[in-house]
Amino acid sequence: MDRSFLGWIVIGIVAGVLGKLLMPGKDPGGFIVTILIGIAGSLLAGFLGQAVGFYQPGQAGGWIGATVGAIILLFLYRLVTRSRTG
Repeated sequence: MDRSFLGWIVIGIVAGVLGKLLMPGKDPGGFIVTILIGIAGSLLAGFLGQAVGFYQPGQAGGWIGATVGAIILLFLYRLVTRSRTG
């Protein structure tokens, strides 16, 4: 398994936890779903960044892209679930 892949998962976990801490309250999915969404965003951004050539495996840009991707997906999740429940 690629080290950058594992790194993206770690970033996603951290982003999911931070997202839950920064945006407390009731979520339809709860804490675990928030962490899983963070992981998904991190993996998606990591793969896309490499696919379009923004960075190579192991470069710092991959960590930055994965972090940004996780935060964006968490934000979109919150936006969609709040508009459906509110």
